[in-house]
Amino acid sequence: MKKKKLSINDFMKMKKEGSKIAWLTSYDFPTAQFAETAGMDMILVGDSLGMCVYGYDGTVPVTMDQCIMHCEAVRRAAPNTFVVGDMPLGSYQVSDPEAVKNAIRFLKEANVDAIKLEGGTRVVSRIKAIVDAGVLVIGHIGLTPQSSGQLGGHKAQGRTADAAQMVIEDALAVEKAGAHMLLVEAVPPEVTAYIASKLKIPVLSIGAGAECDGQLLIVSDLIGQFTAFTPKFVKKYANVAEIITEAMRCYVADVKEGNFPEDEHCYHMLAGEAEKLQTIIKDKK
Repeated sequence: MKKKKLSINDFMKMKKEGSKIAWLTSYDFPTAQFAETAGMDMILVGDSLGMCVYGYDGTVPVTMDQCIMHCEAVRRAAPNTFVVGDMPLGSYQVSDPEAVKNAIRFLKEANVDAIKLEGGTRVVSRIKAIVDAGVLVIGHIGLTPQSSGQLGGHKAQGRTADAAQMVIEDALAVEKAGAHMLLVEAVPPEVTAYIASKLKIPVLSIGAGAECDGQLLIVSDLIGQFTAFTPKFVKKYANVAEIITEAMRCYVADVKEGNFPEDEHCYHMLAGEAEKLQTIIKDKK
C-alpha cells in the first residue's frame, strides 16, 4: 500500500491528538528509501551532513549547493515523505531577500516540503519574510550548531532559570513570526514541556526530552555509523560501523588468501566458445 505523505495540517492534527511525530535525518538515496519504508513521518536533510558525509569538524563549511544536491537525492528516494531542507550558514543571515531567495531554491530545485533555519528572536524577520513568500518554515532553537561558537561550543542550553527564559522567549518569537513547527535542541525536558504546552505549533525535540510533540535523531547516530562521538541524548538502535568494518576485514582476508572470487562469482563463456578462443589464441602464436 502506497504511503500517504503527511502535510502541515496532519502535523497540527497530530499535536492536537497527542500523536507523536517521528523524524530522522537522511542525506542519500538508500537511507531515505529505508526511512520511507520504515514509516518515518518526516525526513530532515540536515546540515549535519557536513560531519556525517563530508567529515567536516562542524556544519559551518556546508554550502547551499551541497544541501540542494542531497535534498534532491532524498526526494527521489522518498517521494511520499515530508522532506525538510536545512538552510546552511550564510544562506539566510545576510538579509531577508537573500533568505527568501535561498528558501525558494530548496522548493524549486529539490522539491522539499519545508525549510529549517536556526535562531530565535534574532531571525524573526527572516522567518516572516520566508513565510510571506509562501514557504513552510521550521524554527530551531536551544543549541544551534551554526552559532555554537557564540554559545561556547556544543553545549546544552536553558539549564539555568535565566537561560531557560531566553529559550522560551525564542520559542514564542519563532511562533509569532509565522513558523509552522519548532525544533528544540539540547534543552532540559521541563523547559521543552513548557514550550510545547504554550505553542500552538508542533514542538519537536532533539535531545530536549519526551514531553513534546515528536522526536528527531541524526541517522548516523541512530544506526551507529558515525563513530567520532555520540551525544548524550542518542539511543543507538544498531552498530553498522562494526558490521561494515568486519565485512571489509573479511573481504581483505579472502582476497589476500585467494579465497575470493570463487567459481560461483565468475562469468563463464558460452558453450563451445572457450574452444573457439583456444583455437584463436593458438593461431596467433
